[in-house]
Amino acid sequence: MHPLIPRLKEARIIPVVRASSAARAATAVAWLQEAGLRVFEITMTVPEAPALIRALAADPELLIGAGTVPDARTAEACLEAGARFVVAPWVDPSLADTVQDAGACLMLGALTPTEVRSALAAGADVVKIFPASSTGGPGHIRSLRSVFPDVVFCPTGGVDPDNTPAYLAAGAAFVGIGGRLVDEALIAAGDRAAVQKAAEAALGIMRA
Repeated sequence: MHPLIPRLKEARIIPVVRASSAARAATAVAWLQEAGLRVFEITMTVPEAPALIRALAADPELLIGAGTVPDARTAEACLEAGARFVVAPWVDPSLADTVQDAGACLMLGALTPTEVRSALAAGADVVKIFPASSTGGPGHIRSLRSVFPDVVFCPTGGVDPDNTPAYLAAGAAFVGIGGRLVDEALIAAGDRAAVQKAAEAALGIMRA
């Protein structure tokens, strides 16, 4: 097991940060950090994402990863900037050497048992089940766990604070939550209270 996995399991929730500008993404992280979240996935759809990762990784409180990583070259840039985990929503064997050489955690995407095996063969420490909600939700995770009891699963896509407990009960180690925590419309409107209310609700559910 990769040494970061216990910390990810403890966090239970990884906010998946997607925004149309680095400034909005940074604002989202700051507000969510104030609410108590400490682990963040910065997707490569954010403009200048590696620079944002570098800025955020300088905070010793935070554990920052890179998401939607398209190739090994991008992974290398993110790892050099301070990313501690690398996520791709597909199986890409070319990422493994780069990520492993940096001591980082690799999460590769899958849906079916065949894809889960392919992700593991490609060097995944964590298998990201994406899109989770449209392919069976918690029931799909439960079915996969029956075949792969030792695999670390992280469902993402349609996961929200309300259904997170069901995913965890079904066997997910932790989950990725995007739009329900990183709502760009609320960020653009400057509605810090609403963003933090969602984060606090998620954390409250986790503590229940």
